[in-house]
Amino acid sequence: MTGDKRVIVVGLGYVGLPLAVALAKSFETWGLDVDTRRIAELERHHDRTGEIDAERLAASSLRLTTDPAACLDADFYIVTVPTPVDADNRPDLGIVMAATRTVGGMLKAGRRSIIVYESTVYPGVTEDMCGPELERVSGLVCGKDFFLGYSPERINPGDREHTVDRITKVISGQTPEVLEDIADLYNQVTSGGVFRAASIKAAEAAKVIENAQRDINIAFVNEITQIFAKMDLSVWDVLAAAGTKWNFLRFEPGLVGGHCIGVDPYYLAHRATETRLRSADHPGGPRHERRYGGMGGRGRA
Repeated sequence: MTGDKRVIVVGLGYVGLPLAVALAKSFETWGLDVDTRRIAELERHHDRTGEIDAERLAASSLRLTTDPAACLDADFYIVTVPTPVDADNRPDLGIVMAATRTVGGMLKAGRRSIIVYESTVYPGVTEDMCGPELERVSGLVCGKDFFLGYSPERINPGDREHTVDRITKVISGQTPEVLEDIADLYNQVTSGGVFRAASIKAAEAAKVIENAQRDINIAFVNEITQIFAKMDLSVWDVLAAAGTKWNFLRFEPGLVGGHCIGVDPYYLAHRATETRLRSADHPGGPRHERRYGGMGGRGRA
């Protein structure tokens, strides 16, 4: 891939900004955000998230705007907006769908643009929700005029070791050709290389289980800490002994927080509930559940 490609990063939070700054080293890159205060701060070389220092911002060729019309049409649109839950812990896709409509209005016929989502979603959102919405707004055809990809963000806020330019990026694309285009793009960003997921849904699922797994394991250790305390047992003594086994998972008691760990399990649970309900309505659903349910979690002692 040559450096003449144009990239627009939609959403300049703690995920989008470091990615946009990294991309700007190799490509003409625009950062688009609806928050006028955020853009004004970045133009003054101040990042309130603390991910990019003033010197790097000042040296970057990244172009900043709140106006989609100010951006020329691009080869890649990368969506990095929040995907929170609502008051009932149900996935709130309002922001990502609004960003999708913004991108849909920017697409141009004949450009062959690729839209890559980095926002955390449950399996199916990129292809089953975002793709049709892009078609509706743009009047173009997904898979012909524009293409989809997914590459889950893996940034830990404040983590100076696992930065976007060092981590392995999981990538996926609508076609093999699109997958390679996305691989070429991210290989310019990170020294950690890329992992080509088998499908967009597989990449979406990988993201939600990464954080769900941490949430479950930390919660388990917190629970046993309380149990052992009532037995006058030090959890640290117990973990030290258990940790001598080669396949013991070394989690420690602590807080579960951050932007993702407390949210992503609800995305997985929502999709699981939807799938279960649909399976129950389908004649073959219950038999499928009986055959496969629970088997994947068994392992050797």
